[in-house]
Amino acid sequence: MWIILLLPFIGLLWVPFYNQAEPSLLGFPFFYWYQLLWIPVTAFLTWLVFRHYHKGGEE
Repeated sequence: MWIILLLPFIGLLWVPFYNQAEPSLLGFPFFYWYQLLWIPVTAFLTWLVFRHYHKGGEE
């Protein structure tokens, strides 16, 4: 399950994929909003892995 934490690294380290200005979103070029989109996605993926490995009440 922890392997999904590699997705943000792959998605952000492959710069030629998102090194462009179009399409823009609310005036932001693709280059910026693509990177900003990964912030909540990474937080969600981290939460999924945490919930998977941390069963409630077990310490």
